[in-house]
Amino acid sequence: MSVELRPLGVHCNLKCQYCYQNPQRDAGNLTRSYDLDKMKAAIEAEGGPFCLFGGEPLLVPHQDLEDLWAWGLERFGSNGIQTNGSLIDDRHIAMFSAYRVQVGVSIDGPGELNDIRWHGTLERTRQSTAKTERAIERLCAKGSPPGLIITLHRGNARADRLPKLLDWVRYLFGLGISSIRLHLLESESEAIRQRYALSTEENLAALRAFAELDRQMGGGRFDLFQQMGDLLRARDGDSTCIWHACDPLTTQAVRGVEGQGQRSNCGRTNKDGIDFVKAQTVGYERTLALYHTPQEHGGCKGCRFFLMCKGQCPGTAIDGDWRNRSEHCEIWWSLFEDLEKEMLATGTTPLSMRHDERLGMEARYIAALLGGQNPRMEALAKEVNPASSQSGTADNPPEDGDWRAQLHRLGKDFSHALAAQLRAPRHPHRSTQR
Repeated sequence: MSVELRPLGVHCNLKCQYCYQNPQRDAGNLTRSYDLDKMKAAIEAEGGPFCLFGGEPLLVPHQDLEDLWAWGLERFGSNGIQTNGSLIDDRHIAMFSAYRVQVGVSIDGPGELNDIRWHGTLERTRQSTAKTERAIERLCAKGSPPGLIITLHRGNARADRLPKLLDWVRYLFGLGISSIRLHLLESESEAIRQRYALSTEENLAALRAFAELDRQMGGGRFDLFQQMGDLLRARDGDSTCIWHACDPLTTQAVRGVEGQGQRSNCGRTNKDGIDFVKAQTVGYERTLALYHTPQEHGGCKGCRFFLMCKGQCPGTAIDGDWRNRSEHCEIWWSLFEDLEKEMLATGTTPLSMRHDERLGMEARYIAALLGGQNPRMEALAKEVNPASSQSGTADNPPEDGDWRAQLHRLGKDFSHALAAQLRAPRHPHRSTQR
């Protein structure tokens, strides 16, 4: 769980063409002011620590940033920020060091590879990108390399541009960067998808190229591949929210705090230009429905990677409808298959191919969701007797077993249980916050 503090909401100095926050900006839902005391009280209630977020959080004046970080250091022992990096100056860098601020920078590549992160004109865009690149180099030179987020799109990862992006990443590793998170483009409209999104084949080619680079560099530089491999080993203790059955009405992994102290969800789930108030209770309607809905209707029924993926992030759901699985399903499926083959080649059988054990864990997982719990895979694995999983294969499963009885009961009771969850009041006041 992380607390994202957004003093100025989605207000930003850039106008990135693909940004998932654009629906809020287009609707005019911009924050003009904030209250430091109210934000601190809300962070205290959430339990902190917090990461400054936006929009662009460095639009907050220096003195208020220092106030927040001094308080955050005293209260929680550390701070964080996610920024586009173009506004970082000497005073910011000094504060990063003084107040133990872990810096994350969002940038999609050097020079023209970052042009989609638009700043009004091509000249200003290139100037802003150059400032971000210099800020990264300065942080590395001071021994505090930032973490990076790179979003893959037509501007930086199509076939003619991918080699330059890979070379730049190698250069960053040489500077001391040790952690890069790769994002697939989240398209908020068909127009954005058509203009900027890579095809499934292009996304796969780019991700496989990064996976090969990761192997060349010794592994662990891109958390995406490490986490997917761990998931196939039934290890999800360190995996991020996209693999954990996120409820779009509560987004447990992201506890947002806005400028006046009001609570909000992860912005990736906002598709209507509105920050809806957080639901009061967590629900797993999406994951339960995906488990039982045929794949041809947007669900995940029968997918051997369901336990690992759970339909992935609701912010990337097909047609922007969180009830569907991710529109990137084919990409994740293919990458899981790649990792399966690598594991088998080393003599390890992934959970996705341990048929009885996987189905036993699925049965227990669905039962837990119906009971309002979302257990980790490690806990489920401990409940399943590994010896019993060796008696059958995917092509010739045993005739009977405890997991079959559980699946039968769960399927029989599912409609009634899901209907009861849907009737439960989760938004007593479906109000909005501006």
